[in-house]
Formats: sequence, structure tokens, C-alpha cells
Amino acid sequence: MAGVTGKTALVTGAGSATGIGFATARLLHQAGAKVAITSTTNRIADRLAELGGSAIDSFALPADLTKADQVAELVAATEQALGPIDILVNNAGMTQISGDISGGRFAEMAEDAWDYGIDINLKTTFLVTRAVLPGMIARGYGRIIQMSSVTGPLVGISGSSVYAAAKAAMLGMTRSLAIEAGPFGVTVNCIGPGWIQTGSSSEAEIAAGRHTPAGRPGTPEEIGHVAVFLASKEASYLTGQLIVVDGGNTVQEYKVAL
Repeated sequence: MAGVTGKTALVTGAGSATGIGFATARLLHQAGAKVAITSTTNRIADRLAELGGSAIDSFALPADLTKADQVAELVAATEQALGPIDILVNNAGMTQISGDISGGRFAEMAEDAWDYGIDINLKTTFLVTRAVLPGMIARGYGRIIQMSSVTGPLVGISGSSVYAAAKAAMLGMTRSLAIEAGPFGVTVNCIGPGWIQTGSSSEAEIAAGRHTPAGRPGTPEEIGHVAVFLASKEASYLTGQLIVVDGGNTVQEYKVAL
């Protein structure tokens, strides 16, 4: 199995030690890929140290991915350090509006809160994908993995309208881009995580995970393993899809025991 050995991967949103992004980066590195990671803060340097490896197979740089110039700098620095980007994992984003921007309920949401949610969850994906796609097309190979959600594409949650809108739009973009990029050897897919327990999970989210058919929330590594497969050479005939990883939650009608 050729997998991802020797390929260069860029994973965004990898700043949290307990998050999906860093778990995915670690698994890609263990599978033989050269891995670049980024987040908005300098804590990404700590993740690079934990990733291990050397200057020839790992790299980190903080960047604000809502800014096109910083995205261009990130891509250029990654390719200078590790070579042309073969794999992109768009994981940057967040479920909650930041503390200094109020609004969650749709009727009470300020316009700047809406814009913030779209920018951090969707614009980042657009800008980074646009930056790496021409190189992938020119080389005739690429794997783009978008970290969407079940919220938006499949289900809704009260108070999460902007997050749901962004994640549903991500799936729409993925499907159209898969058609555009397919003839050039580039696949584009989404992962739809359900209740995943990370360091930022609330007690309510963890409790919700216990009501899945699996009886527990998922782990970041369980998402990461799916991402590694989608990033592999063996996933060459899989494109334009939403791969749901939710412990069976979206297939059940009742979420609690009867």
C-alpha cells in the first residue's frame, strides 16, 4: 500500500494538542508524509515539537487564513521547506462565535458575527484551496480533504445557523470542485464528524455522544484515520463525497433510550 509516503501535506487548524487537526497531522506523519501545520497563534511551534521529525519532513507557521496574503506566504514557505503540496486538509474553523462577538440565535445575530463565522469556517477553506490547487493540477495529482460536519449537510442545531451554513456550503464547494479537478488527478472530499471529544468539548457535547449507537463520543484519531485514507493514493476513485463519521448518530430516529 503506497498510502501517503513521501507526499507533502498541509494541515490547517492544527494548533490544539487535543484537536482533530493535530491528530490528523500526527497520523499523516506516522504514515510517512512530510507534514506542515498551521494555526492562528504561535502555539503551533509546540505542536511541531510534539510532531517530531526533522526540518526535512515537518514544518510549522502561524497564519491568519482569512487573509489571502498570509495564505500565500504559508503555501510558499511550506513548499520551500517540504516541496510541492500534494495533500491539503482544511480543518481550520470553530463551532462557537468568539467571546467578543455576541450572537448565536439567528434573530439576534449581528452582521459582524455572521461574517466572522463564514470567514473562519468557509473563507479559510476557499483561500487555502485556491492557493494550492493550481500546483496540484499542473502536477496531475492532489488530495483535498475538507473538515465539514454533520451539522449543516445533514442536521441542524439551534443556535448554530452560521456554522451550519458554512459547513453545508463547504460540501457544495467540494462537490463542484471535485468535478472541475477530477480530470487532473485531484480528488476533493469532505469528512462529516459527529460528536467528537476534544479538549474544547463541553459536558453537553460529551453527553450527546453517549446517545449515539456507538454509545460514546468519537476521538480525533478516528477522524484522522479517515483523513489519512482520503489522502492516500489508494483513494483515487473516491471524490466529491461526504464521509460521515458520527457513531451512527444521524441514522437513528431516537437520540435517547426508549
